[in-house]
Amino acid sequence: MRVLCCALVAALGMSAGVAKAEEPITQAQARLPTAPLTITTRDGQKHEFTVELAKTYRQQEVGEMFRKHLPENEGMLFMWATPQVSDMWMRNTLVPLDIVFIDSTNHIHAIAENAVPLSEAILRSDGVVANTLELAGGVTAKLGIRVGDAVTSSALKH
Repeated sequence: MRVLCCALVAALGMSAGVAKAEEPITQAQARLPTAPLTITTRDGQKHEFTVELAKTYRQQEVGEMFRKHLPENEGMLFMWATPQVSDMWMRNTLVPLDIVFIDSTNHIHAIAENAVPLSEAILRSDGVVANTLELAGGVTAKLGIRVGDAVTSSALKH
């Protein structure tokens, strides 16, 4: 099990079970490359976002930490190398987030709504997922985004 974004792994100073001497995370990372992403609800509503692509271990480890604002039409997509259980937390994350767990068929598997800033509570995917998406807190409820909705993006594996 790998715990990231705002990662327990970072707290332990480990990556895939191997001790690492990494710089401590003390500030937000620079904006990452982006891609468009669309969530289509079961009633056919399309909601478009611009998402930063967190591909590397360090990008995933830092995630949204120390950022003071996340626009409602933006987010961060954690692109796991292989499908996995995705457990997240909000350490050093200053804004509430909706954490959307996306399965290998590019459908929403689970949503953790309005994750509490600075919390170290573990937010679980409750199963294997291919990607994890962070959106501004409250966006999924506001837009009627639910488990089972389809996610499309050129960044997602097909």
